[in-house]
Amino acid sequence: MSISVIGAGFGRTGTYSLKTALEQLEFGPCYHMESVIKTPGFAEHWVRAATGAAMDWGAVFAGYDSAVDWPVADFYKDLADFYPKAKVVLSLRDPDQWFESTQNTIFSADANKLMAMPNAVGQTMRLLAERNFNMQIHDRDVCIAAFRKHNEEVKRSIPPERLLVYEAKQGWEPLCRFLDRPIPATPFPLTNTTENFRTHLAQVAAGGSLH
Repeated sequence: MSISVIGAGFGRTGTYSLKTALEQLEFGPCYHMESVIKTPGFAEHWVRAATGAAMDWGAVFAGYDSAVDWPVADFYKDLADFYPKAKVVLSLRDPDQWFESTQNTIFSADANKLMAMPNAVGQTMRLLAERNFNMQIHDRDVCIAAFRKHNEEVKRSIPPERLLVYEAKQGWEPLCRFLDRPIPATPFPLTNTTENFRTHLAQVAAGGSLH
């Protein structure tokens, strides 16, 4: 199995909805930050990647057909080179709404507890916060500037015929057209709301599924 779709969008841009949609379109299983948190050994890959180590991406994504969310988004260029036939989806969201969502979810107090943990998951989260935001994850201007910079870099780096710039609110049509799949009869999966995320994150921070 080889990665067919690479998600280049930051977390909290509808990446879980995209994951669910890709799996429904038979591009699954889809790798997501949830996979890193739940699966022993996965976080260690990203700690190595963040240090610039040579990566066997085929081993990292063994058994997966697509990959979205962080930490994948930070390495979209490497992955696009390694998987030259893969298409790239840049998931977007209004920058101010994105920042507010991060503060209530991935950069909330419970997420900070995970980030502080002395294990590979915590280290992965710290490295992501450092490389993208210089650890200033509660500074609106810093975060939004990094968000805009990343999105523009993706647009410049990936050839337009290989890239879909996409918002989950657009639903099935542009995604299915880009991936050459029929539009499902079911509604587009708008999942992982702030409320659902916070409930799950509190469980993980309490020791539910974190290794």
